[in-house]
Amino acid sequence: MKKLSYLLAFIILFGGIKVKADEGMWLPIFLERLNYVDMEKMGLKLTPEEIYSVNNGSLKDAIVGLADGPTPQGFFCTAEIVSSEGLMFTNHHCGFGNIQKHSSVEHDYLADGFWAMSHDEELPNEGLSASILYRMEDITDSIIPNISDTLKGQDRSAAIKEITTRIKKNSSEDGKYNVVIKSFFSGNEYYMFVYEVFTDVRLVGAPPSSIGKFGGDTDNWMWPRHTGDFSIFRIYTAPDGSPADYAEENIPLVPKHFLPVNLDPIKANDFSMIWGFPGGTERNLTSSGIEFKVNNFYPPIIEGFGKKLEVWKEHMSNNQEVKIKYASKYAGTANGWKLFIGQMKGIKDLDLYNEKKAFEDSFQTWVEDDQARKEKYGDVLEVIYQSNKDKADGYSTLILASLSGMGGAELLGYASDFSALKSFMEGYKEEKDKKKKEKKLEQIDKEVAKLKEGITGQFENYDMETDEDVFAALTELYFTKVPKEMHPELLVDLVKKFKGNYNEIAAYVFEKSNFSTEAKVLAFLEKPSLKTLDKDPAFVLASEFRTSIMAASGNINRGGDEVKTANRLFVEGIREMQPDKKFYPDANSTLRFSYGKVLDYYPKDAVHFDYVTHLSGVIAKEDPENDEFIVPAKLVELYNNKDYGRYGQDDKMIVCYLSNNDITGGNSGSPVMNGNGELKGIAFDGNWEAMSSDIAFAPKLQRTIVVDINYVLFIIDKFAGAKHLIDELSIVVTPPAPMPLVEEAAVIIN
Repeated sequence: MKKLSYLLAFIILFGGIKVKADEGMWLPIFLERLNYVDMEKMGLKLTPEEIYSVNNGSLKDAIVGLADGPTPQGFFCTAEIVSSEGLMFTNHHCGFGNIQKHSSVEHDYLADGFWAMSHDEELPNEGLSASILYRMEDITDSIIPNISDTLKGQDRSAAIKEITTRIKKNSSEDGKYNVVIKSFFSGNEYYMFVYEVFTDVRLVGAPPSSIGKFGGDTDNWMWPRHTGDFSIFRIYTAPDGSPADYAEENIPLVPKHFLPVNLDPIKANDFSMIWGFPGGTERNLTSSGIEFKVNNFYPPIIEGFGKKLEVWKEHMSNNQEVKIKYASKYAGTANGWKLFIGQMKGIKDLDLYNEKKAFEDSFQTWVEDDQARKEKYGDVLEVIYQSNKDKADGYSTLILASLSGMGGAELLGYASDFSALKSFMEGYKEEKDKKKKEKKLEQIDKEVAKLKEGITGQFENYDMETDEDVFAALTELYFTKVPKEMHPELLVDLVKKFKGNYNEIAAYVFEKSNFSTEAKVLAFLEKPSLKTLDKDPAFVLASEFRTSIMAASGNINRGGDEVKTANRLFVEGIREMQPDKKFYPDANSTLRFSYGKVLDYYPKDAVHFDYVTHLSGVIAKEDPENDEFIVPAKLVELYNNKDYGRYGQDDKMIVCYLSNNDITGGNSGSPVMNGNGELKGIAFDGNWEAMSSDIAFAPKLQRTIVVDINYVLFIIDKFAGAKHLIDELSIVVTPPAPMPLVEEAAVIIN
């Protein structure tokens, strides 16, 4: 009977979890060993050295990670270099925040688009950085053998940090490179990534949101899609070619490699390769982890985000200035909100719980068939299960409390920024020693100066009336949904005082607070006092919310070290059980590639989705009364005249297409290439039916949505008239096959 069970487990395991050629986010250094043969069969024409090389320019040198700050540990989006002058393509939604920062009612680049007609017109973006991988290295053997098996939790983390700190220092070449070390396979392996980081990144071009964000929230994550989701930036360097902060004398980057652009019409089953920085996946999440997410994680986030978006949207619809100010905040929150809705739906629709449970049963059977394995892996699933069960109690409440309390109105988060100042002032008040008192006064002065510097950033994209309504809506949500023992004392008093009228409560808090307007903050910082802080309702509420949330979170993190160990052993066991399987690690914002092909799909019975959409679909969706579906008059004119230039085919203009590549968040803006490493499109989304792909890849359903490079160039050239950018590219078009000779033609006809 035991042998029969083991056989069944083997069939389930190796028959149902086999990695497809289109599944996986693979590490470049293992391309030749793990993937090259399969990729070559599918249509790859480049050599491994042309794809990834440390000593010579290669494809990886054209892939860029976008981040905020000069020493990023991860990236919010991907971009690709497309010219010898450091020109970069990425998504419109990746550049959205910076486009918004440059926008005003007078110059609304979100609504009207932006096109620099010369280098001098390109706009700098403070804080934005572009990282290019210099090299990566497997350093597992420098870490794991030097850590005792008995080390766990914080002791293990401390030992690893000591080793990695030393490695980073030795590899940075005195700060020339940004060195990032990350764990893989739940801490079973470690890899080092050495980046060159460029901090002078300028906005070059962006279509209006009616193109770059066409379809808005309605079409987000959906197919068919008709969005021209792209924007253009340029990397600048010091005159000697080294990274440098913004300066007028800086020059465009001369890259080691840039991607040629291929204008051949996209066809079904074309080879498709994507490179980028996928943010995070959980492909080894257990069934109990799935259960926890569906019951305790998604619902409160969806409810909290939904309420905030509802208020924001109302104010943005009624005020153009507010619309510009809140555009980036709204877009990011709305994207996450819809993502979580789709993930929860996908988990249920694809029955991922039972799929994972079957896998775990087979794993446990394999474990118990050997005493040594039983001693090592026997209880890992039980530990993980118990952890998910324990933290489920109260977790939904904690998330909802965080989103509607401290994470609700921006006023509360900002008021909380003054906590350090209060602490310094208390220390000054209690100190008796004159010299020590002087030092504490210096601390206060430094903190005040720091807070003054942050005022502009706080109020630059802020509207008090909008935030006041957010406060009213989310405070009511908190008070009615969160247990009484977590209710801040001041909030209880205010609800009683204003008889449950949350609009009146909000009006009182914003009127009395010193942090609701720029003028009031400046006035407070000119004469900061403890007494004023202690009476400020926003500051008091922020402190009480934080205290309640921290107290409630105490039980949530119990057993964290034990669970980390169990997860590490679970992944180790899975790999040991399948020695011949090619494994790829979960995404963690490090450079990866995936490969597949251009492909249609069948989302459900009797429904077929083609792999391309056309400009005719944009026109068909046009709705002048709906912000999400407005079509610019110039684009309608180009469509009516079929004025597509060299970018259309057979009087049609392809807008987007599908591939079955494996991607996730962070891949936004990734280049989609053919077998020659030529740019065919820019990845910008996944499809609704496979939203749960971060947990399990769904080969029949999962698709990457790509804006076709012909549409990108069509918008740049014919719509924007920015032909100088087209001239900067290296464009490839396969010449048509020659007509057969007369004799050959006769043979063919006969």
